[in-house]
Amino acid sequence: MDVSNLEAAFERITVTDENDAQLVTTTTYSKSKASLSTAASLSGLASSNSAANRMKLPLQKLAAANSSKLVSSTVAKVTIPSQAARERSEQSTSHRRTLTESSIYSQPSTPKQWHLGMFEIGKPLGKGKFGRVYLAKERSTGFVCGLKVLHKSELQQGKVEKQVRREIEIQSNLVHPNILRLFGHFHDAKRVFLILEFAAQGELYKHLRREQRFPEWKAAQYIVQMASALKYLHRKHVMHRDIKPENILVGIHGEIKLADFGWSCHAPNNRRNTMCGTLDYLPPEMLRGGGGKDNFYSEKVDLWSLGVLMYEFLIGEAPFEDTQPMTQRKIVRGEYSVPSFVSSEARDLIKRLLVLDPEKRIALEEVERHPWIVKHCQKGERATNRASGDKCRASSDIESY
Repeated sequence: MDVSNLEAAFERITVTDENDAQLVTTTTYSKSKASLSTAASLSGLASSNSAANRMKLPLQKLAAANSSKLVSSTVAKVTIPSQAARERSEQSTSHRRTLTESSIYSQPSTPKQWHLGMFEIGKPLGKGKFGRVYLAKERSTGFVCGLKVLHKSELQQGKVEKQVRREIEIQSNLVHPNILRLFGHFHDAKRVFLILEFAAQGELYKHLRREQRFPEWKAAQYIVQMASALKYLHRKHVMHRDIKPENILVGIHGEIKLADFGWSCHAPNNRRNTMCGTLDYLPPEMLRGGGGKDNFYSEKVDLWSLGVLMYEFLIGEAPFEDTQPMTQRKIVRGEYSVPSFVSSEARDLIKRLLVLDPEKRIALEEVERHPWIVKHCQKGERATNRASGDKCRASSDIESY
């Protein structure tokens, strides 16, 4: 689907660059875990009572649904290979590159022109500031998806047209088992529609709140899948910039799907200076100097957020959670403590991700080979399966260039 269709949807809208001074200098802070930008993130639409106290931006919250028979063919089931197999895989890049989108996802062929009449609309999955996400089925193929409906008038009022354009441009070009697919988009006189992959088990944040914290074997599975997704993004020079449990969905087989690309950017020179995201997950390099126009950072901001995510998986709360001024102070100084019930291997990985100097943070390739990951997702896979009745699911790298 040509992005020019979306351009036509906003033909009368003027958009400024994200690095313009007026955007860099108008960031505002709210109480605990608020977003750090005056513009709202669009990729997620729903809000829930369980997440209200975190004061997040509107986020995509696809509720778990009993529709496994409808979506079982749309999700890849992936198991972590043995160490030997992973090494062989690393040596077989050309073989990996033969994998195509059709080998992972079943989806309807792209028509010349999408329109609303092509879909049967089901129940709403989430509601947010700019519209709703609905369960939908493409009539001709029976393909089940999420249909996000955005109202143009609200996008104009919120001055977030650029974020929608960027979200569509970036997410529609991403093909990875641990990244939520954007299959296409279309519009009518008043609305913009995004055709999204349906993640049947909903938002990971709700799973975390229900369990309070994840056991280490489960957290390891999630972290290694996140590392695979981020490695894929960074190879394409994409920074996510808003990693948190609310922006991660869970597929029908329990595999995670990184979503909400409203704050993502494509940066071939790996340099950006916009302060954005959620306070508890912001890296120190974004906070130093008040996020001024000369305060540049790289894709390594996602490594810091991965460390915060791992901490929250294992402990149940973010490492720097406090009042807004204290949270900023703790982040800039790297002040946090890891409870004694966390294993030494997990503690080591957290400390190697939450490093103040971005250049000294552990690389994603090393995260995948870290002893904590190996213990729970490779050497310990059989024992984990017996103990938990689940499987480690992480993606081998899929190149799509």
